[in-house]
Amino acid sequence: MITIIGGGPAGIGMGLLLKQNGIKDFIILEKDQVGSTFFQWAKETKFITPSFTAHGFGHLDLNAILPDTSPAYTFGKEHLSGEEYGDYLAMIAEYYDLPVRENTTVYKMEKKEGKYWVQTSELGDGFFSNSVILACGEFQFPKRPFTYGIHYGDVTSWTELEGDRMIIGGGESAADAAYHLAATGRQVDVYYSAHVWFDKEVDPSRTLSPFTRERLKSPVVSNRIVEHPSKRALSIEKDEAKECYLVQFEDGEVVETDREPIICTGFLSGAKQFKHLFDWNEEGLPILTEKDESTIAPSVYLIGPSVRQKNTIFCFIYKFRQRFAIIAENIFFHHHLSCNPDVFQLYKQSSMYLDDLSCCEKDCAC
Repeated sequence: MITIIGGGPAGIGMGLLLKQNGIKDFIILEKDQVGSTFFQWAKETKFITPSFTAHGFGHLDLNAILPDTSPAYTFGKEHLSGEEYGDYLAMIAEYYDLPVRENTTVYKMEKKEGKYWVQTSELGDGFFSNSVILACGEFQFPKRPFTYGIHYGDVTSWTELEGDRMIIGGGESAADAAYHLAATGRQVDVYYSAHVWFDKEVDPSRTLSPFTRERLKSPVVSNRIVEHPSKRALSIEKDEAKECYLVQFEDGEVVETDREPIICTGFLSGAKQFKHLFDWNEEGLPILTEKDESTIAPSVYLIGPSVRQKNTIFCFIYKFRQRFAIIAENIFFHHHLSCNPDVFQLYKQSSMYLDDLSCCEKDCAC
């Protein structure tokens, strides 16, 4: 038995690969519905990675989780909304008849007799699994470092927030929040700890994407967004008497704001739910082997945006989908399962198989 926990792009993508290799004894457990994270995005939020149909020329859609599928083809859009991408995942899961159990929460997992005992909210007393693949994502686990503040992940629509706003954070979520608020006529002050917002980095995991930069430079919003670099927030308190919020910064400055700040401090790894199965680094991320396996719990794997290998960050779909086949190969080898070499060859041809990380350390000439 192979158990996949999570029904997002990582979990569904991994399940598809298992099924294509003829594996029947596996299950995908999802605590809500397939693609639930994307249905929780703010209505206006779109993918920063573009979708494009270029299969005929050997290039897979950046947001596809399976060769020969393309969100761009399905929806006729380059930058999909969360709802559209959630529908894409649900359609694939249904079309390939994946063994998904929705509304099923895993509340306990422990090693017993060389296997893993998995207990859930729906499947009786529990069951044994030979391998467990965690595909829990991050969006549903927001970092909340302050007493007050509306987290980016809490917003259902940017039009529902009233008045001018302060944003704390300097990543993609902060930029997305600033853009949508400014686009509706609000003044926005963005406080971030870095020296500059637009770092000159090749890897989009370490800086703002070209799509984001282009939107922020639009004349429609640029004059409504004020940047405050080198400003690390330490706390947010509410002054009941003055009916305002006081934000304390590391440099000693205290800024007063009438409305609750928007917190864009990122998300935690979903693997935190099973903290005992991993060693953790100083960044709060699981430590993995070269095959994305736990260093302390054999046959427990991690896929999705929290995967790190040396200096390589796998936080986009087009990145972490390249590790599905690496994990599958390792599981097949250890449990003496047969695989379909044609499937693995297709994944390699489709840039969905990355085992040589030296190719990730690249620079651009211009």
